[in-house]
Amino acid sequence: MKTHGIALWPLALAAGLLPALAALIALALALHQGLVPACNPFVEGCVSISRAARHGLANHVFRAIVLPAAVLQALAWLLQAQVLKRSAGPASRSAAALAVLGVAAGVALVLYGSFLGTEGVVYRWLRRYGTVVYFGGTCLAMLLLGRALQRLHAHGALHFPRRHERVLLALFGAIVLLGLGNSLAGLWADAALQDRIENATEWWGSLGLTLAFVTLADLWRRWDLRGELSLRLRAG
Repeated sequence: MKTHGIALWPLALAAGLLPALAALIALALALHQGLVPACNPFVEGCVSISRAARHGLANHVFRAIVLPAAVLQALAWLLQAQVLKRSAGPASRSAAALAVLGVAAGVALVLYGSFLGTEGVVYRWLRRYGTVVYFGGTCLAMLLLGRALQRLHAHGALHFPRRHERVLLALFGAIVLLGLGNSLAGLWADAALQDRIENATEWWGSLGLTLAFVTLADLWRRWDLRGELSLRLRAG
């Protein structure tokens, strides 16, 4: 089959990998400058992504990478919503909700990155609620997409490999469990331990979202999803 247009899967891949790259570079810079303790944040929860990227060069690099990545993530969800919209059957009704959730998550990540490093009540509010909207919106978008693709696969409209289905559902479940564990930690852990748990879940949750976009990128590659200058999409 002759293909036209630009392959779109690298967009979804970049949308997922860039925030992870930003966090790791910020952590390395903060460690080099002695701004954070030397440790493994995934295991010890010694530092949050926010703290690692809050000051100095780490802050500038983090913003420079995360802000365009947030735009790419919102665009990826909009493109995926277009695929659902153009599909036949009940899955097309999920397109609008997917677009709203994806754009809301992208905007939350933009606000978070823009105000990272500032002080005061506004920053604390944006960090707390911005991350909630970002993680929650992206996680719900994952669940909605998985359900819509299951319907399309059942109707023979779009192939949804079983392996990808299991990965998305596993990532969704893991992120939900991380959120619940983080919330319940306040019932039994002291302030210091609760802070470490919150930091660790932030790193693991971010890894989960990165893997979700990598999975989405592989789906787009398998579908040979392409875009043209007119922004018309074709899933083959």
